[in-house]
Amino acid sequence: MKLFDVYSLFDVVPVKGLGCKVWDDKGQEYLDLYGGHAVISVGHSHPKYVADITDQLGKISFYSNSVINPLQEKLAEKIQKLSGYTDYSLFLCNSGAESNENALKLASFHTKRDKVVAFKRSFHGRTSGAVAVTDNPKIVSPFNANHKVVFAEFNNIESVKEALKGDDVAAVIVEGIQGCGGIHIPTPEFFQQLSAECKKHGTVLILDEIQSGYGRSGKFFAHQHTGIKPDIITMAKGIANGFPCGAILISPEFEPVKGMLGTTFGGNYLAMAAAISVAEIFEQEKLVENAAKVGKYLLDNMPKSAKIKEVRGLGMMIGLEFNEPIKEIRTKLLFEKHIFTGVAGTNMIRLLPPLCLTIEECDRFLKAFKECL
Repeated sequence: MKLFDVYSLFDVVPVKGLGCKVWDDKGQEYLDLYGGHAVISVGHSHPKYVADITDQLGKISFYSNSVINPLQEKLAEKIQKLSGYTDYSLFLCNSGAESNENALKLASFHTKRDKVVAFKRSFHGRTSGAVAVTDNPKIVSPFNANHKVVFAEFNNIESVKEALKGDDVAAVIVEGIQGCGGIHIPTPEFFQQLSAECKKHGTVLILDEIQSGYGRSGKFFAHQHTGIKPDIITMAKGIANGFPCGAILISPEFEPVKGMLGTTFGGNYLAMAAAISVAEIFEQEKLVENAAKVGKYLLDNMPKSAKIKEVRGLGMMIGLEFNEPIKEIRTKLLFEKHIFTGVAGTNMIRLLPPLCLTIEECDRFLKAFKECL
């Protein structure tokens, strides 16, 4: 049987990882500045993380959500402390797309409306509702295309006001920092006005923090740079360092009803052990603070070049936009300098390293990057 051929693959076979480094099947070491799409938050094969999952596996790995799982309550306490959202509720699922699906469904239940406002250049996932609010027609099938969605201009409040004026919008969904769309950062004024407009029209504000959250921006959530409190916050990626896990934080204004949301695998024992371990490592190693400090160092020391149009980012979510396609530079970084990076479109290199990245590892990248320009 062949694999369904939907991925463009580099000829690299990682077999081992530790911290911000991975090794391939030939023994070659690589510096990982992409973290597998921003998923690796505490570093590859962190010893505490490995021990905690192994320990849980020896006890019980799975049962359904028809019984009490104290690990779910423990994770809720950890996220409450890390995020500062003391009065919000936690719903657990398995992925970023599923987090956004549940957030959109909850908003629709709450408002009794079926229309959504998203933003141009957005990415929210590949399942039915999530891909419908993603601004990429190439990945939206006819089946997904019939949702009632309006795409507003990011950082343009007048565009949002126009979309909300009919008082028929269930939710506005927006990324804390646009990731796949090119590392576009909202202004504090835009997010503050957006929050006010949603309140004015009885519309639920959903903050997609799947890529930009969990410490990556130098605060626990990227929207916390702007001083707002959305109604629902979606999470995944870094929450469990590679173990499939997603979650949403829900304002106390929402009333839970038995059966309105549900999942088979969400909140399972192994996922909870992984996520609790990540939260504890965040506290012990001060990874949010490290993301802010080391990310600023990377941004401040980025080489200057006529090839680079603009450098954008916060913390360890950085985009290097070029005046030309970056395929050759990225290929050199991977196969000559042995450094993993990501992309956003054809002209942008994206850096989403583990949050334990060190200054010394930054210097290794900066030297190699300069030589590849």
